Amino acid sequence: MTFNTPVTVTVTMTMTGMITMKSVMNLSLLISVMILVNLDKCQSYRILGIFPMNAKSHMVMFEHIMKGLARSGHQVDVVSVFPLRKPYPNYTDLEIPAAMPKLVNNMTHEFLNDILQLNIVQFLAVNYGNFICEKGFEQEPLRKIVEQPPKNPPYDLVITEIFAAHCFMAFGHHLKVPVVGLSSSALYPWGNDMVGNPPNLAFVPNNLLEHMENMSFWQRLYNVLHTYYYRMYFNYYTSPQSDMIKKYFGPDAPGVRELEHDLALILTNSHLAINGPRPTTPALVEVGGLHIQDDDPEIPADHLKWLNESKDGFIYFTFGSMMQIESFPKPVLDVLYKSLGKLAPIRVFMKAPQPEKLPPGLPKNIRTFTWMPQLKVLRHKNIRAFITHGGLMGTQEAIHSAVPMIGMPLFADQFTNVDLYVSKKIAIRLDYADMTENKLDHALNEILHNPIYRETMKKVSEKFKDGPMSPLDTAVYWIEYVIRHGKTALRSPAVNMYWWQVALVDVYVFLTITALVIVFVTVKIVRFISKILSPAVNTPHSKKVN
Repeated sequence: MTFNTPVTVTVTMTMTGMITMKSVMNLSLLISVMILVNLDKCQSYRILGIFPMNAKSHMVMFEHIMKGLARSGHQVDVVSVFPLRKPYPNYTDLEIPAAMPKLVNNMTHEFLNDILQLNIVQFLAVNYGNFICEKGFEQEPLRKIVEQPPKNPPYDLVITEIFAAHCFMAFGHHLKVPVVGLSSSALYPWGNDMVGNPPNLAFVPNNLLEHMENMSFWQRLYNVLHTYYYRMYFNYYTSPQSDMIKKYFGPDAPGVRELEHDLALILTNSHLAINGPRPTTPALVEVGGLHIQDDDPEIPADHLKWLNESKDGFIYFTFGSMMQIESFPKPVLDVLYKSLGKLAPIRVFMKAPQPEKLPPGLPKNIRTFTWMPQLKVLRHKNIRAFITHGGLMGTQEAIHSAVPMIGMPLFADQFTNVDLYVSKKIAIRLDYADMTENKLDHALNEILHNPIYRETMKKVSEKFKDGPMSPLDTAVYWIEYVIRHGKTALRSPAVNMYWWQVALVDVYVFLTITALVIVFVTVKIVRFISKILSPAVNTPHSKKVN
């Protein structure tokens, strides 16, 4: 049991230095009062985190949330393929093997092209949803929790990812505890319904589309059709997860759609300063930038020396934790070599997991590395710009550090992210497939020498960091709130309503029909009265007299 509020006690001493009986009684009373006051704040809970997908960029956020809960005095058990390198108090790893091939530093340009040829929703639903569910349920740590749930103490909450493998929500139902979902991005089209969140497609484009501001009628129409189509598409392809759940939890277990609508809370990696104002239900809480913590190791000494000596500044260049830039076609690398080489004496610090595979002729002002504590590089005093694939985690770190960007999106929500930053004048977009030396030269010249990008980035950065609580403290607070008050404490009534009820279609239809009936009756009455009041013309035709 750990107190959140420090207690300072002044003890009255006698002239001889002995504690008086009155002082002891006062001290006991004070401690008793402090215990009662802090009793609701110092409750320790046991929390199960289930993150079986081997995407390191996703796990960065989840790991920080679980560490934050552990620091708050809670006991956390984390099922994942990324165990901590060093023991952490109150944090227990339950490691499982990766279901999918290793992605860290292992994604080639050829693999990227294969993905782009597929329907992205089907690819995610089948490979990172159904397949991970099937393999995950077979792992011993999860089987043991199903067969022999811990009882001393039992779990109070389950936390899992909202992405594609939603089958693991079944552990909350099995353990009879609330479930909290985590999204390492803004919600995908199929996420809002889980907590009855109003997506408001009139001005909020879904994040599988390129970013659109002030949408025209046709853009809004496309946004609506695209969103609902992909939501139904996702639900169709992930429906086999219901059978998997019943296989491992029994035939009476709820299906995956029912479990989705039983969520207590979703925490998303989005932020007002970046994504803009949008309607949200209390069960959807934005914690964008939560992963940005000062716990990275130091930059290796030889690299740090090189960065410190970059008196004209340097550009940081990386395509994230998965992509191998050395696997890109030679024409693309030739453009990079020529354009970046002309920047000297400005230097370029570029990630290449296997630098030996780069073509010969690497410009002298480019230095490669295989891994780096990214936040510390982005905060270096000599940095001038960031060339990125547009991944949300890295770009949020750049915004936090006020570093303008050149975005070269590759897949998924990276296009939306980069377009959003372009609209805010904190980034320039380039598409590597049709990139030329002139285009890259122009982008580099703009990002380095046009002050509007750095000035605007400073303003966005200040707004991004301005808040009543840190994103991590916000996440921990609402997770504890759900445990204290139950899974329905934040739930919107919209979860239990049909879409046409939420959209008031039935009300509008009733009002329309009522208005038509009133108009119809009014017209009939007016005609009837007019007929009564009009003089009858019954005079027979007279014969003509010659």
